[in-house]
Amino acid sequence: MARIAVIGAGLGAMSAAARLAVAGHRVTVYERSETFGGSLGRHARDGFAFDTGPGLLHLPAVYRDLFVKTGKEPLERCVTLTQVDPASRHLFADGTDVSLPNASRAGVVAALDAALGDGAGGSWGAFLDRAREAWDRSRRPLLEEPLRPDWQVLSRDPYPAPVRRRLLRPARRAGTVSEVGAWELADPRLAALLDGYALAYGLDPLRAPASTALLPYMEETFGSWYVSGGMRALARAVYERCLARKVEFVFGAEVARVLEKDGRAAGVELTDGTVAEAAHVVLGARPHPGLMPAQELWRDGDVTVQPRPEGSAPTGRFLVLLSLRGARPADAVHRTLVHPADGAAERAAVFGGRLAGHPTVTVLRPDDPSTRPDEAHEAVTLTATVAPHGPVDWTDEVVRARYADTLIDIASAAVPGLRDRMLHAEVRTPAESAAETGAPGGAVPAPALAGGGGGWLHTGNRTRLPGLYLAGGWSHPGGGPAHAGMSGALVAGLIVEGDGFRGSQ
Repeated sequence: MARIAVIGAGLGAMSAAARLAVAGHRVTVYERSETFGGSLGRHARDGFAFDTGPGLLHLPAVYRDLFVKTGKEPLERCVTLTQVDPASRHLFADGTDVSLPNASRAGVVAALDAALGDGAGGSWGAFLDRAREAWDRSRRPLLEEPLRPDWQVLSRDPYPAPVRRRLLRPARRAGTVSEVGAWELADPRLAALLDGYALAYGLDPLRAPASTALLPYMEETFGSWYVSGGMRALARAVYERCLARKVEFVFGAEVARVLEKDGRAAGVELTDGTVAEAAHVVLGARPHPGLMPAQELWRDGDVTVQPRPEGSAPTGRFLVLLSLRGARPADAVHRTLVHPADGAAERAAVFGGRLAGHPTVTVLRPDDPSTRPDEAHEAVTLTATVAPHGPVDWTDEVVRARYADTLIDIASAAVPGLRDRMLHAEVRTPAESAAETGAPGGAVPAPALAGGGGGWLHTGNRTRLPGLYLAGGWSHPGGGPAHAGMSGALVAGLIVEGDGFRGSQ
């Protein structure tokens, strides 16, 4: 039995901690804030409650596996999961309105044909067939295995884009999301639908590789799920599973540096000078050189030192939390995306460090009694992908208020009479995220992607310093609740089974 120090109490770190504790190790989690969950926050006021991080869960099998492997009580006994159906509603600038059913390929094809015209559904379905091929080719090395020493195999894009023949010019294949949309989907509304998936994960469609197709494929194949009580309830369930397995948590404990002795990680030192020795250290936060023994994390040939593609910098999230008078209509859709007329202008602004005049706005309207004081009220969350704090000064009250008004105006297309129903609006920006999570600029990590020369991968779970491992959204396989849970499983496997661990079978 070894003593293990875990830095951070996000989902990836806690997933690793629970698995390591079940394997017989003594695990202590050091968290800089006063609570668990990382980006899975919850804001409450006057009987209203809102998620301040992701609002839906994809690939719930990741957490089902965690709960099976760490105890007899399955996930569904700890939280209530409900499939969101329809999975999403899309409002386009030309007035087109389409709702896509949850985890139903035939239903999605039929809905797109009905709303966009015959052939639209078939075009999207053929795209998803190619995305499935990319999933089959890359799923294991990209998501289920530790990042391989020969990670360059993931530098090639697994998406089988059709050859596009051009008059008097060499034939080409789509290499980016925007090229897939323009060359393979044809209908600009389908292209906007695909762009919306990329942007929601903080990816620039102009530069993100074609393998980004895995993201809509995963959502439309495995479904979108709502956790009763919000995603914070999932974080609490993982936290309580850790406590049940005797994981110790120390809150308000910021780690100043990882200790090194005899060429391996030897524990952590807190900012108050406290030293905690450990045989292994798991870093569940964004790695930075000041936290590590000099030059020990990075090494030549690592994916971490490859030049990042232009436009791959993380983005942040701007939220408006709306407390509304009036009951939620019975036919209200849980998630609606209002797409702009000029997606190119939005992308240029977000990835150029400016405010988009008309951003893509996601409207979340959960049918959950825990989010509202009674049935005569409703809690609604508006979200837009934005530049992080720094390029935009998100502490500027004028900027915050004006942008909140922009989102409310746009969201009124999805929630008729929205302004007349408003009791209160709470604004949260990347500045708040930075303060609460410690992520520079309040940035949100995107999932890892194959292709693009490996520039869209994340730091591997192993480091050059023996005994030091990385978990969470800033490491392989990247951001999002499901991916973070995968990283925790990979780190636990590496510590328990050693460097020969190749992932679950």
